[in-house]
Amino acid sequence: MGKRREPIRLLLTGGGTGGHLFPAIATAEAMCRRFPDTEILFVGTRRKMDKSSLAHYGFSTRTIHCQGLKGKGALALLQALVLLPLSLVEALWHIIRFHPHLVVGVGGYVTGPVVVAAKILGLPTVIHEQNSVPGLANRKLGGLATRICLSLPGSEAFFPAGKTVLTGNPVRRQILELAGKSQAKDGPVAHAPGMAEERPPRIIGDKVTILILGGSLGAHRVNELMVAALTNYGKILPAGIEVIHQTGAADQEMVRLAYEQAGIKATVAAFFTDMAEIYGKSDLLVSRAGATTLAELAVLGKPALLIPYPFAADDHQYRNGRYYADSGGAVVLVERELTGRKLAEALAALVSNLGRLQEMAEAMHSMARPDAAERIVDVCLELITN
Repeated sequence: MGKRREPIRLLLTGGGTGGHLFPAIATAEAMCRRFPDTEILFVGTRRKMDKSSLAHYGFSTRTIHCQGLKGKGALALLQALVLLPLSLVEALWHIIRFHPHLVVGVGGYVTGPVVVAAKILGLPTVIHEQNSVPGLANRKLGGLATRICLSLPGSEAFFPAGKTVLTGNPVRRQILELAGKSQAKDGPVAHAPGMAEERPPRIIGDKVTILILGGSLGAHRVNELMVAALTNYGKILPAGIEVIHQTGAADQEMVRLAYEQAGIKATVAAFFTDMAEIYGKSDLLVSRAGATTLAELAVLGKPALLIPYPFAADDHQYRNGRYYADSGGAVVLVERELTGRKLAEALAALVSNLGRLQEMAEAMHSMARPDAAERIVDVCLELITN
């Protein structure tokens, strides 16, 4: 790729959850590594989560007035529809002022007006879909987007033929560094299958540390089930298990007290700011099946017991989980069928068998695409240099 005469200006849009924002951040970082004078602008929502997630990275941000359409009551839907013209005008204004070479959308309702505005202005657009089943915004934008980057095989069926590229789901730099991997800093990366080739991870020692994650907002039912499993049926599990539990703000005290009263030694926090450190201490994850979390676990080679969020749109978390479970890297449990005892038994079957955990770690590792962000950058460069 020849050296550009002017800095690349890249506008990214999306948000609402960390699962949307982290791939966008990873893509922005990859573009800046490739071209250090790149100018980045994020256009997102006014939600506190989006602002706090982006604040750590120093990128310029703008917001528009926008609300989701799916699953709304009549009044909320009417309000969201009324805001659409305003959000489109705001998006046009931000794009005209920033004058980007390219617009990249990563999902979430804010993506819609920004990508539509870019199309009106004649700019090339890329959307990235993290999940096995695309969200409403990305599905509707498929016909407008110039290219569509996919994380998982099979989701191309939801988009126009000839537009999709399987790139994988970008993972934050800290996670890649923990995994001992590195992405190319200069020039395009080789387009091998993208799977990890390094020595697979090892389960070390004779004790297992279980990390429980509920996602960026916590997961109340997962918290309840884990507390029941460990406090009521802990004797089913081998001795010496260590527990790290991210609860979300609402359940932190409830979980901490339950473990304390049961005499269970556990590290409990509403959130962990250094996820790389926490991942590094863990041997087995209990988690929802968000696409970005699964991509991180694959890069790290961490086996997982997955409890998909049952109300995720189009049941996409279950489908996400099945993709990794079918490889042997994860076990998927259906929330409505779970009790504390059943969860304890499922955990015991894994932590009592280090050989199986090692096989799961290797299977999960084999699904990793550590160069996903670089692949998306390659797609972007093809559009703005041709």
